[in-house]
Amino acid sequence: MQKKPYWSGPKRPSSPAGNAGRNRGRRQQGGKKDKDTHAINDEIKAREVRLVGDNVEEGIYPIAKALKIADGLELDLIEIAPMATPPVCRVMDYQKFLYQQRKRLKEQKAKSVKVVVKEIRFGPQTDEHDYNFKLKHAIEFLKEGSKVKSYVFFKGRSILFKEQGEELLLRFANDLEELAKVDQLPVLEGKRMTIMLSPRKPAAKKKEEKKEDKPVEE
Repeated sequence: MQKKPYWSGPKRPSSPAGNAGRNRGRRQQGGKKDKDTHAINDEIKAREVRLVGDNVEEGIYPIAKALKIADGLELDLIEIAPMATPPVCRVMDYQKFLYQQRKRLKEQKAKSVKVVVKEIRFGPQTDEHDYNFKLKHAIEFLKEGSKVKSYVFFKGRSILFKEQGEELLLRFANDLEELAKVDQLPVLEGKRMTIMLSPRKPAAKKKEEKKEDKPVEE
């Protein structure tokens, strides 16, 4: 059986040369694809799009015309609102677009406040010295912006003193009234009676209005 001759000639290019410019923004250093979910350039499947961006006349264009405008400006066509009718596309450098997206996400994370909960444990018959020591810690936690979850742990027959535990937690909340508000009144869950406190927001300082001197009438 004769073997088929091996073709050693030039191979057919995998993609048309014309697409190289349009897909320039998708590739990053090292040849890795970006994980961004926005379709760009030839990846956009809509027949027509609403065009936005700097140095372009905004409006609805056939996709071929929109791609031509982006190519003319040596920028990318980025689908920013695929669910709109028609989809909205921005003419912009893709790498710059990704940079702005990451920067915006970083700013949002910085603004989001992480809630920290500090726990303080009491016994049903806590003495005055121990109480004041833990009260001092609670004040520090609240001032730094943390929530305080305080509980009385009942061990064995100490559950008989649950009324004392409730009184202790209510006293604790009352002593912290200026710094904390009660999110949850004392509630018994198994062997624990818990109260939840969160720091009060500082009262907004009212701006003093400057009063204009009125002329003295003679």
